Amino acid sequence: MAKTVCEWLETEISLVRGQPWRWLSEQHFFRDPVRPIYVDPSYFFAPADGIILYQERVPASAPLVDIKGVSLSLREAMRLPWLEGEYLVIGIFMTVYDVHVNRVPYAGFLKHRWLPPLETLNRPMLPVEICCLEQAGVWRDEAEYLRVNERVLNQVVSVSLPMSYYILQIADYDVRCIVPFERRQNRHFAQNQRFSLIRFGSQVDLIIPLSGRHHFETVHEVGTHVEAGIDPLVKVMPGQPLSLAVEAVQGRSGAEGPLAEPSPTLLSAGNVPSE
Repeated sequence: MAKTVCEWLETEISLVRGQPWRWLSEQHFFRDPVRPIYVDPSYFFAPADGIILYQERVPASAPLVDIKGVSLSLREAMRLPWLEGEYLVIGIFMTVYDVHVNRVPYAGFLKHRWLPPLETLNRPMLPVEICCLEQAGVWRDEAEYLRVNERVLNQVVSVSLPMSYYILQIADYDVRCIVPFERRQNRHFAQNQRFSLIRFGSQVDLIIPLSGRHHFETVHEVGTHVEAGIDPLVKVMPGQPLSLAVEAVQGRSGAEGPLAEPSPTLLSAGNVPSE
């Protein structure tokens, strides 16, 4: 259940926070608790347990975050230089205390692509974890892993929406540690079905293209702790048809005139072409 970081630390983490690292890494970390499977096509659910770092609506080429004064775009994070359109991006940081089994937030056909680190070794995520747990608010200064580290880009094609969205998994520096449960491509996964495991500290981003077909509204605030398959992240609502949007801009009087800039939620991002 979604909680503030303080509530989560007090109610769930206080019993294990003093345990030795060996116990945490060998017995606590790899747990996979039984959870109810919720199916609700009016929501995208959380793909991972963790703390929401950011929720941004950004064009693919625009800065998503600034890391020590250098901007990182969604194109760079996904390593797709041809990416166009506008996207809703929600970043979830998984601490060592979190369950590290990831789940599909909205039903669809999934394919994945492994992307190697840009340097010899992955960058560590521990400084960001400390910032999250202490609520220091300075995690961006230590987030070079968003640019450099090994990652798996998962594309999910939803027939019911219909559209494609992405789940970006970013690994910590320790080892190659993103483990898909299904190696075959284009397999169907139900909503909130388990699809992968990331070992040790990591991050998962939910990336949804914005278009006039749907309107997406975030449910929680930045800094909230969420659980995969339990907490809804984004509410899906019908978008305003383009013809009605144009009428709204022109006014009910029917007077002709230059169109005002449309709302970002009505800009057609289109579907990203399959690889």
